[in-house]
Amino acid sequence: MLITDDLDKLLEVLPDFIRTSLKKHNNNKLLEVIMDLGRRPEARFVDKPQYLSKKIISWQDLDYCIKRIGIFNGDNRSGIEKTLHRISSIHNRKGNIIGLTCRVGRALFGTISIVRDLLEKQQSILILGKPGVGKTTAIREIARVLADEIQKRVIVIDTSNEIAGDGDIPHPAIGRARRMQVTLPKQQHQVMIEAVENHMPEVIIIDEISTDLEVLAARTIAERGVQLIGTVHGNFLENLIKNPILCDLIGGIQYVTLGDEEAKRRGTQKSILERKAMPTFGAAIEIHERQNWIVHEKLDFTIDQILQGYYGGAQCRNMLSNGKLIIYTKNFFSKFIKHYPENFDKINLSKYRYYQTAKKSGEKFSLVKRHIVSRAKKPQITKFSGYNKINLVNLFIHLINYTEVNKAIEALNIPLAICKDVNKADVILALRFHIQQNLQIRQIAKSRQIMIYVIHSSTTTQITRALKRIFSNKLRDTVNWQKIFHNKTNIEIEALKEVRAAINNILLVKKQPVQLLPRITSIRKIQQSVIKIYNFRSHTFGEGLLRCLRIYVT
Repeated sequence: MLITDDLDKLLEVLPDFIRTSLKKHNNNKLLEVIMDLGRRPEARFVDKPQYLSKKIISWQDLDYCIKRIGIFNGDNRSGIEKTLHRISSIHNRKGNIIGLTCRVGRALFGTISIVRDLLEKQQSILILGKPGVGKTTAIREIARVLADEIQKRVIVIDTSNEIAGDGDIPHPAIGRARRMQVTLPKQQHQVMIEAVENHMPEVIIIDEISTDLEVLAARTIAERGVQLIGTVHGNFLENLIKNPILCDLIGGIQYVTLGDEEAKRRGTQKSILERKAMPTFGAAIEIHERQNWIVHEKLDFTIDQILQGYYGGAQCRNMLSNGKLIIYTKNFFSKFIKHYPENFDKINLSKYRYYQTAKKSGEKFSLVKRHIVSRAKKPQITKFSGYNKINLVNLFIHLINYTEVNKAIEALNIPLAICKDVNKADVILALRFHIQQNLQIRQIAKSRQIMIYVIHSSTTTQITRALKRIFSNKLRDTVNWQKIFHNKTNIEIEALKEVRAAINNILLVKKQPVQLLPRITSIRKIQQSVIKIYNFRSHTFGEGLLRCLRIYVT
């Protein structure tokens, strides 16, 4: 990663006592220099702030800096020509400058490799993040990559001269991209439309979309087929949903009233929140840390999931110091769950979270159970206890009450997750009558070899029985007998093989209890540990040397 900051040019405009003090520090982590009238000068680094001198800032010190920089524009920002530094001013009631914020501007070449694939897909990308997290630095490098490496016609709308620096000649950090300056900040939306109409761009880059006119202009540009790269302030997508002005960037939100049958089928209230239209941007990136980004490749799907109370599957990308990129998924909760009934569990997929650990022998996945408390009273159902080695099973339910199925999964405590896309499902659960009438689902299941489980009615008993059957069948395929036999004696292996034969040939096939041969206490405990993996019940019978196990179907 190559970093250019032209820090010497910023130091030249500062008073001598501040410049001398800054040269004694490691300025690679310097963010900004604060100069407030009547206070000591302060340097803010990435890790902590630090005073630069015991001397108090005077009118003369502020005037020294103001004479060496450009004229402040309508949003009280200025800069140093041919650099990326930004200098902002604080005024008193009379309009006099009483404070300066000298922010260091840096061009970081190579930072966009973390989302290079999104740029090549020609998707419009919305970048979110709090101030100072690196949004402007990111879109500056995006402009260079799109113009120089991907060979696009790129125009940068530089309202505050922050992307391409101060002056008429843009900074080399944006490469071959062209820069359009804005006379007044409130005219940014006009320049955005002018860029499309006059200069035939393939990509338009905008920093800090904040007003309703700019939101409307962004939607107009996207509808004309121009790729749009923009930034907004906000930590999460939920911040945009709650913002009445910016929510149109993600399609807008509206209340929808459902019919009785539809509300019952969904297991929700009759009045719910839904997305109004297609989002202006196809993808979104949340920047929480400089090298740790959260990517939403399908923004419309993400917004729909958030409005329903949960989004599971956000892609986290972390760039290590050695240049390696780590990509993993993360589950999130949504505050919009309040639009669903009280007995609606706050998650569906996030009961279980995957963490991937690299080992010498390969990649090992572990399931970590998350304890979720539901306000609904759960049915009295016997819980499964052992499923540490089974992967999460995606379950598609067809015309069955979502709430009832979710409550049964929670009560059984099994790793099943309800998904909405039948193409991503591992198992399908449906009512017999409805699945017979739906030829499309049967064809998809046949082509993708997805097992269909049918029930006669959507009662708690039948749903629970079907979920147990699904789990048992999946569990049988995931038991690693070689690992169970490892480090066992011949007598122990013989006893375990007896258990395996009893389970596979009698319990799972004939659904009948079976009694094993008499064994000593230590052997019976090993047998019981395997029986627990399959979640069958067992009891000990007999006396003395004739004590043995009897296994029952759950």
